[in-house]
Amino acid sequence: RPRLPRPLALMLGEIGEEIAQTGIGPGAAPASGLVERVRSRLARLEAAASRRAMAGTGLLATIGSTAPFIGLFGTVWGIMNAFVGISESQTTNLAVVAPGIAEALLATATGLVAAIPAVVVYNHLARRTAAYRAEMTDLSEGLVRTLSRDIETGRLDAAALVAPVRTAS
Repeated sequence: RPRLPRPLALMLGEIGEEIAQTGIGPGAAPASGLVERVRSRLARLEAAASRRAMAGTGLLATIGSTAPFIGLFGTVWGIMNAFVGISESQTTNLAVVAPGIAEALLATATGLVAAIPAVVVYNHLARRTAAYRAEMTDLSEGLVRTLSRDIETGRLDAAALVAPVRTAS
């Protein structure tokens, strides 16, 4: 028997579990509200998958948003050191000013080197997660439409949907 893709298998399991809990037996009319309860279960499944997919991205967002400011702080620190060097030597000789300016530029570059890849990777993961969630939503809505249609036409085979859920329990 071919294995179903994990999101589809989870969704079908949720549908079967809701039908089992509703108590629809062979030949019985489906209870009102079944479609809404299934839609609710599938929405919770989508939200959980989205949370799992975005787990750990908070660190990337934090690095991407704070690293430029840390670099800016280092820039200010380096320029302050350059001014201190100028005041101590009482000259604006390049040899006195250069070390402080070099520190400032290094701090700026380090902040950008940390921030830019973090933002790029975070945005990539956010786009992929949004696309994955959209695919799950489309799949979920297709299953809900099929369930609703099968209920209306009397083709809902609750026993077939519930059997895999009960054997897995």
